Amino acid sequence: MARNTPMLVTVRFFASLRETLGRESVPLEIACASLAGVYAALAGTLTAAQRDALAAPGVRVAVNQSLTQGDVALQAGDEVAFLPPVTGG
Repeated sequence: MARNTPMLVTVRFFASLRETLGRESVPLEIACASLAGVYAALAGTLTAAQRDALAAPGVRVAVNQSLTQGDVALQAGDEVAFLPPVTGG
């Protein structure tokens, strides 16, 4: 169950997402202890193009180095990582 008291998580961006957002990581205080809370907190700090990059098809999210799907509960100190779509050739 998600808490509603503010807490701090670390958000990391990899590869092309790091370039698009212009940063590798950011400490983020979230009001809702879930991935939805991360998206909500980030929304106010990003441009429309940056928000679109995070919401692009194929972008994966990992919490504490484990890939996740959907909205998951978070704990203070968790690491949330955004991974761009994998391409090959």
